[in-house]
Amino acid sequence: MLTELEKYHLELPSSVEQINKVEQLVDALKEDLAFSDEIYGNMIVSITEAVNNAIIHGNGQDETKKVSVRLATDANHLIFVIEDEGKGFDYNNLPDPTAPENLEKPTGRGVFLMKNLSDMVIFNEAGNQVEIHFKL
Repeated sequence: MLTELEKYHLELPSSVEQINKVEQLVDALKEDLAFSDEIYGNMIVSITEAVNNAIIHGNGQDETKKVSVRLATDANHLIFVIEDEGKGFDYNNLPDPTAPENLEKPTGRGVFLMKNLSDMVIFNEAGNQVEIHFKL
């Protein structure tokens, strides 16, 4: 059974300057729940990547559009739900960032990092909401 952790919800304007609020949220979580440094590091990278993608790609840095960060838990997982107000994207057809032709590109690794640093990543059908699961 999922339990919402409303204390940790954020609703942010779509500005990259807001990323520090996400970092503060993860810092507060680590202090409250005392999970390992490894989970903390994976969480910081994954969640900031997801929020950054939502701000830049999802909402096009339109500060009138919001990015929502919600947190839920079950017996063994912390589950972040990040949602933007954009039209979404086709998460099934992303270029492989490890392919030789993509190694030198400065972008395109966010979803790859999220999938490799968390226990599960689930996009909604539209591609404007992602759940990122971390086993505790």
